[in-house]
Amino acid sequence: MGRERTKCITSIGGQALVEGILMRGPKKTSVAVRQNDGTIVMEEMKTEMLGDKYRAMKLPILRGIGALYDSLSTGYRALSYSVDKAGVDDGEPSKFDLWLERKFGDKIMGVIMGAGTVLGFAVAVVLFFILPTYLFNLLQSAVAGDWIAPWRTVFEGVLRIAIFVVYILISSRMPEIHRLFQYHGAEHKTIFCYENNEELTVENVRRHIRFHPRCGTSFIVIMLLIGILIGFFIPFGNPFLRTAVKILCIPLVVGLGYELIRLCGRNDNALTRIVAAPGLWVQRITTKEPDDSMIEVAIEAMKAVIPENGEDKIALPKNEQP
Repeated sequence: MGRERTKCITSIGGQALVEGILMRGPKKTSVAVRQNDGTIVMEEMKTEMLGDKYRAMKLPILRGIGALYDSLSTGYRALSYSVDKAGVDDGEPSKFDLWLERKFGDKIMGVIMGAGTVLGFAVAVVLFFILPTYLFNLLQSAVAGDWIAPWRTVFEGVLRIAIFVVYILISSRMPEIHRLFQYHGAEHKTIFCYENNEELTVENVRRHIRFHPRCGTSFIVIMLLIGILIGFFIPFGNPFLRTAVKILCIPLVVGLGYELIRLCGRNDNALTRIVAAPGLWVQRITTKEPDDSMIEVAIEAMKAVIPENGEDKIALPKNEQP
C-alpha cells in the first residue's frame, strides 16, 4: 500500500475502458488499449470543451454541467474505440441485428445508442425517483400518525443510495465488469504515483492505493447526498410531481456535486476527507486491484498526456503535505 497523502495534485483524470484506459490532460486526451495479441495501441482523441466554446460554462456550477457533458461525450467515443481495438467478439449477428443494419445502415450505432440512452434514462427515473416516493407513500399509508412524514426525504435518499450500491455490487460479479473495475484501479494507482512525483513504473504504481477523491464514483455518491438535502425543500408527495421537480433540479445537483468533488480533489484536510469519505467507501466496489499488464496500459495512457511544463500540477499547502 502506498501513502494516502500526496505531495501535489494533478488536473489529469481518467476513465476505465474495455481493456484500456482514457487519460485526459490539460492539453491532450489519450486512450491506451490492450489488444488480443498483447500489444498496446494508442490514440489521441480530439476534444472540444464546452468551457472553451462558451465562456459562461467556466462559471461555478455551470462548469460542472459542462464537465459532465464533456466527460460523457469523450467517454462514449473512447469506449467505442476500446471495444473495437480490444477485439470484443459479439458472436454471430442475429436476424434482428441484420434487419437493423439493413434498415439504418451506417447510422445503426447512433440509433442503438440513442435508444439505449432513452431506455436507461427511463429506468433510472423509475428506480431512483418514482419508486422511492411510491414506496414511502405506501409506508406512510400503512403507519398510523403523521410522525413519519418528516422522514420522507431521508427514506427516499437512503433507498436511492441502496439501489445504486446493490446495482454496482451485482454488476461487479460479472467477469467483464470486474476487469473494467481492475482497469479503474490501475488508473487511480497511476495518478497517485504521478502525484507523489515518483517514476511511472509498474513497481511504483502497484504499491499505491486505488481510492481517489476525484473519481466519478465519488461524484455520483456526492450527487445522491446533495439530492437528499434538496429533497427537504420539495413539498410534493405525489410521485410524478415530485419526480418532475427533482429532474428539473438535476443541473443544480450536478453543478454543486462538481464543485464539491473539485474541492476534495484540490485539498486534503479534515473537512474534505469527511466529504470524500462516502465516495471512497463505494470505490471499494468500483475499483479492484489490477494486474501488471493493466498497470502498463495506465502508465502508457498517463505518459501521453503529461505536459512538459508541469502546468497540470497544483502543490498542496504546507500544512497538508505528508
